[in-house]
Amino acid sequence: MENDNIAVGLDIGTTKIVAMIGRKNDYGKMEVLGIGKAKSLGVHRGVVNNITQTIQSIQQAVQDAETSSGLKIKEVVVGIAGQHIRSLQHSDYITRPNGEDVIKEEDIDRLCNQVHKLVMLPGEEILHVLPQDFKVDGQAEVKEPIGMYGARLEANFHVVVGQVSSIRNVGRCIKSAGLELSAITLEPLASAKAVLSQEEKEAGVALIDIGGGTTDLAIFKDGIIRHTAVIPFGGNVITEDIKEGCSIIEKQAELLKIKFGSAWPGENKDNEIVSIPGLRGREPKEISLKNLSKIIHARVIEIIEQAYMEIKNYGHEDQKKKLIAGIVLTGGGAQLQHIKQLVEYITGMDTRIGYPNEHLAGDSDAETTSPMYATAVGLVLNSLESKEKSSLMKRFSHEESSSEKVKTSETVENDTETDSETIKESKSDKKDKKEKESKSSKKFFDKWAEKFKEFLDNAE
Repeated sequence: MENDNIAVGLDIGTTKIVAMIGRKNDYGKMEVLGIGKAKSLGVHRGVVNNITQTIQSIQQAVQDAETSSGLKIKEVVVGIAGQHIRSLQHSDYITRPNGEDVIKEEDIDRLCNQVHKLVMLPGEEILHVLPQDFKVDGQAEVKEPIGMYGARLEANFHVVVGQVSSIRNVGRCIKSAGLELSAITLEPLASAKAVLSQEEKEAGVALIDIGGGTTDLAIFKDGIIRHTAVIPFGGNVITEDIKEGCSIIEKQAELLKIKFGSAWPGENKDNEIVSIPGLRGREPKEISLKNLSKIIHARVIEIIEQAYMEIKNYGHEDQKKKLIAGIVLTGGGAQLQHIKQLVEYITGMDTRIGYPNEHLAGDSDAETTSPMYATAVGLVLNSLESKEKSSLMKRFSHEESSSEKVKTSETVENDTETDSETIKESKSDKKDKKEKESKSSKKFFDKWAEKFKEFLDNAE
């Protein structure tokens, strides 16, 4: 799989592991070539807690993707989430040696690398350094400084930090599964890439990705990422509640949630009842759908309130920071019936369900465009974009080096004429230098000898 315009995203979730192979078509949209899915056994709340089981699940998902696409997977881009992820704001600057030159990509890279060297808490590592806005020589609110003149380049950054051990464990699983890790991306950023439009990001939007083990949040305003958070609750907690509340096994609880679950109890009539087969010849259980909805409702409210608290922490109530586009729900949890209405009711913000079909080619099947696959689609999109960027940079540097070669060949011809004159001059200069050096060395030696004599005299 050496093709440059093919990329693989691996979404290591709490309930499922998805491997997706995609490429850009002629119209700039993403075409899904293959998809593989496996039950995730060794991951709890977004963090790997059983390496062997996770490796097996990754291998199975990758194998399925390879079979359906007919391609061999070598390297992958991985999504990371979990309780250990936190974000902070930081501002930094660099002083450029020559203010007469225009600001280039290298200057911004230098500034980002400087932020990467920030000292974090023990056991923490910087995952992403995302520039928000720049200042060039005191001129504020510069979105794109490339091509401008300036000696001092300053920027505000959104820094995403994660735990070293958790990141290493993910890396270890991928290596052991026989794959290469090309990059690690924060899952809410990947989901945002797949689900949000540029207009929404400009207007201000909060993306809530309700997964199995975690709920990821990303807030955008003016087209820039402003806040990220990972809430350690997800769809699995709802399943757990149904299991406890109805005294049934987990498998049945999950099926009940998917088929009959609703986040709005008022929608169910009192006489709606579901019969569940009993275990090993026991009597079947009858469960009222109204009660089921009440259990789901209580937990969903908790998840949404946590997310809304993060939105308030960002400062949504401030007029300047208001999120005009409201909330976009994605992830497996967004498929729960009436969840859109409940979110609107709690937050008072416009809400829609986000499907990752914005950037997908028209012939994509219904499964791929499900909110469950938003993160995987986003990871592939991110990988394709970075590959495109690196190939452009390579081409650009290649062109530059070839033009430099032409220049040097011209200058060499001019230099050969002047070289003979400079050689003569340099020879005479060398003679003068040697004489001066010998004189200075003599002076230095005389002084040293005198001092040594004085020292001996005093000693006597």
